[in-house]
Amino acid sequence: MANRRKFLKTTGVIGTVGLAGCMGGGGSDDTTTTSSDTTSEMDNSETTTEATEATTTEETMDFQNGEINFNVSPSVAQEKLQAQYQPIKEHLEKEFDMSASLKLANNYSAVIQALGAGTSDMAETGPFAAALGSEAGKSEIALQRKGYGSWEYKSIIVAADEVDVSSFDEMKTYVQNNDTTIAFADRLSASGCLFPLYDLKKEAGIEIGDLPEGGGGNASFTPNFSSHTGAYETLKNGQADFAGFGGFVPGLQDDFDKHATIINEHDGLPRAPIVVSPQLTEEEKEALTQAFIDAPDKIYLGKNGEEGGDDDLWFNDVRKVDVKKYQPVIDAAKDLGVGTDYFK
Repeated sequence: MANRRKFLKTTGVIGTVGLAGCMGGGGSDDTTTTSSDTTSEMDNSETTTEATEATTTEETMDFQNGEINFNVSPSVAQEKLQAQYQPIKEHLEKEFDMSASLKLANNYSAVIQALGAGTSDMAETGPFAAALGSEAGKSEIALQRKGYGSWEYKSIIVAADEVDVSSFDEMKTYVQNNDTTIAFADRLSASGCLFPLYDLKKEAGIEIGDLPEGGGGNASFTPNFSSHTGAYETLKNGQADFAGFGGFVPGLQDDFDKHATIINEHDGLPRAPIVVSPQLTEEEKEALTQAFIDAPDKIYLGKNGEEGGDDDLWFNDVRKVDVKKYQPVIDAAKDLGVGTDYFK
């Protein structure tokens, strides 16, 4: 695949030279121009134009600091980061002929803040964080990821094995009569926080107070925030009565049924996006987006390059979308009173 920086540079030169040729067609009647003079002037014009375009393109495609910075959300385990995302790093470096770096963020908010500040060029993150970041002007949704054969996924709420609850009605009674802890993923996780809270409020009639933004002191339970797998482990270890997280977690746990009972499933959530920094030029945004669309399938297979390995990414395809794809997430956030002030 041709290097995009060189491709854009060549395209820019051709377009400008063509325009110069059209503009040079007129002249006054008392001006005489020889063929050699015309050739010389065109040569000088082309040389000057090419130099200018080359400089402009180099400045436009430097990705803010001469390096492509790809931020990874905390849903990825630190020990798996390099193995899983190494092929993406190498693909970007080959595509743009510059170094690329992988950075693991502490939380979803940190991902969005880095994009807004221009210290990150591109990132994988959750639907809630991306949608809210887009509303705040700190990130722009570029791609949606496909995983486990679908562009959609689900959020689930589960009860610990020792908690005799199997429905929202029973859960509401339990919460009213017991000192209850509910574990969630990151506060800006769609499936691990936003929709569990939304369903607790709307479907179960459980008081969530000022969550997810506030401390939850006015909620009828004690919240515990970590990650998707962290929420499940908290429940499994007896430190939470209930937990809300992405529906992909049970599939990764052989003993899930021994430790948890599913109370509620919220289907049809748009799978997580890949976002770009609004600080990038339009050319840079488009180039990064297209680099993923045109990438070979092997970028999803991890460092060993073999399908079915422990280092495979959870997603295996992408498609171009915008913030409209995540409108249901935005609507749920607004219903819970969560706005762009979250990032102030």
